[in-house]
Amino acid sequence: MTWTQKQIKVMDLADKLAPKKGLFKLPENIIYLDGNSLGAMPRSAQARVESVLKNEWSQGLVRSWNKYGWINLPQKIGDKIANLIGAECGEVVSADSTSINVFKVVTAALQMQKGRNKIISEKSNFPTDLYILQGIENLMVDGAKLVALDRDKIYDSIDAETAVVHLTHVHYKTGALFDMDAITKKAHDVGALVVWDLAHTVGAMPIDLNRAGADFAVGCGYKYLNGGPGAPAFLFVAKRHQENVRPSLSGWMGHEKPFDFSDYYQPARGINRNLCGTPSVIALSAFEEGLNTFDGVDMNDIRDKSMALGSLFLELVMDQCGEFGFDLASPKKAERRGSHISLTHDHGFKIMQALIDHGVIGDFRAPNIVRFGFTPLYTSFQNIWDAVEILANIMDKGLWKDPKYAMRSKVT
Repeated sequence: MTWTQKQIKVMDLADKLAPKKGLFKLPENIIYLDGNSLGAMPRSAQARVESVLKNEWSQGLVRSWNKYGWINLPQKIGDKIANLIGAECGEVVSADSTSINVFKVVTAALQMQKGRNKIISEKSNFPTDLYILQGIENLMVDGAKLVALDRDKIYDSIDAETAVVHLTHVHYKTGALFDMDAITKKAHDVGALVVWDLAHTVGAMPIDLNRAGADFAVGCGYKYLNGGPGAPAFLFVAKRHQENVRPSLSGWMGHEKPFDFSDYYQPARGINRNLCGTPSVIALSAFEEGLNTFDGVDMNDIRDKSMALGSLFLELVMDQCGEFGFDLASPKKAERRGSHISLTHDHGFKIMQALIDHGVIGDFRAPNIVRFGFTPLYTSFQNIWDAVEILANIMDKGLWKDPKYAMRSKVT
């Protein structure tokens, strides 16, 4: 269909989530379409961190572990995340990074699968997941074996020799969704365990880990959860497995009585045994403010708006930029993708740098992908309209050909 400005304004006026945009501090004259890489800063985060610095740390000093509940932040934040992913209180804890948490839960799953050693994953999984799995393969003396397969071969390859299936629910480049229910069921039917990476899922769409029967999951805090750059990650362990987990990283915070300072490790009960080192209080405090932006939000409304934003973007791009050599790298149907859309172009890097220079922030993923994330809490339909107009102008006038857009920085 042909869209008009009037229709776009009507969509924004009808948007249930529109008031949430006021909770975020966004630069003027910037259209931010990269919340799938780094979420925007909640307005409350600055005051919260300042309070931690000026009052809790400066004045409370070491007493603040008890007085301000620092010691309980991993569990408190974990329970808030649980509400977004279909988990129960006591099944999620926030700690460390996604990479470290992948190591924790995959090694735990392997140790529960005596007599099996095959780990199935996707060839094009997010690199840190593959790197960690390769490290586990090198480390495990019992001969853990990583089998990385093309996406369309994974389901049929899950067999009685499989110990663990580790997959990212929403693909970081294409946004393509795995069928969590079907894959989890297939794995369980043959006695395998499943680890889901929710990095591009949590905060962008409804998910119900317990309904799907998931065993383990991990995710990061700095994308759609708006926890800040390098925010702590999280991990999920289904309650039915928690007492069988023997942590490979048996740090003192995972001990049953850490302040007894015993010389011998005794794992804590439940999810707490998956902790390792001291909580990062400042980072966790900022992270909590990101999670608070979801208060009162129905995740189905998030999903509905996400799909509508993506569909509008795709229609406008095809209408206004169809002649400029873009191809779609994401599934065309909104139901089959997460909350970002990726286009391919031979000059994708230069085009994205030109877009950023003209006030539209997305990102580039090698070798040729320009990626646009739609964050329902603060992305408007007008943002999408304006972003595509700017893209069309850059392509029509060849602005991306300026040599300055070929210069590469470390982060793309």
